Amino acid sequence: MIRVLLADDQNLVRAGFKSILDGEADITVVGAAADGEAVLGLAAELRPDVVLMDIRMPRLDGLAATRRILGDPRLAGIKVIILTTFDLDEYVYGALRAGASGFLVKDTEPTELIHGVRVVARGDALLAPSVTRRLIAEFAGRVTRPEPSPRLNSLTEREREVMTLVAAGLSNDEIARRLVLSPATAKTHVSRIMTKVDARDRAQLVVLAYEAAMVTPRWTQPG
Repeated sequence: MIRVLLADDQNLVRAGFKSILDGEADITVVGAAADGEAVLGLAAELRPDVVLMDIRMPRLDGLAATRRILGDPRLAGIKVIILTTFDLDEYVYGALRAGASGFLVKDTEPTELIHGVRVVARGDALLAPSVTRRLIAEFAGRVTRPEPSPRLNSLTEREREVMTLVAAGLSNDEIARRLVLSPATAKTHVSRIMTKVDARDRAQLVVLAYEAAMVTPRWTQPG
């Protein structure tokens, strides 16, 4: 059973999401909060698998709450999906850097919401290729880039190639076809890379790749 915590300051949004998610046999909403401070307390108390986190909330915004939750070793294993009104919200890139596993726009279809929760709960990133391209191309150049992690030096040439393709938004199957590998081998490469660079999921691999200039926003533009 996937345990979900809702965090949004709008009652109607919380009620709507709860109704949708509780209708699934494998998902249950274990709690709801109207502000960032309340989210922190409920996350520690309820230990959900996934937090649906609104960006703009009173007392503590969703970005700060995401950093606090994902930076607390006592809350290890909790995944965060950012909820935003706009699909290119300027705060989303910061949330991904903080460790969020992806994002959804609030007017997403119910089936996409359910799918997103399941995807993130199993440890994958909720970043479609088109979303990755648009998001990073729009905002990667606006942030101060930290020094690339020295962990990247431990990657083999093949692993760097795979990480570049992950950053371009390719799935394991697409990476396998591009590099003429089996899907299982591609998945193994991705898992090994995440272990080596200490990334929580594919979303953090994307951020690390851009911060290390392994790829650039121009490189992933279609056409």
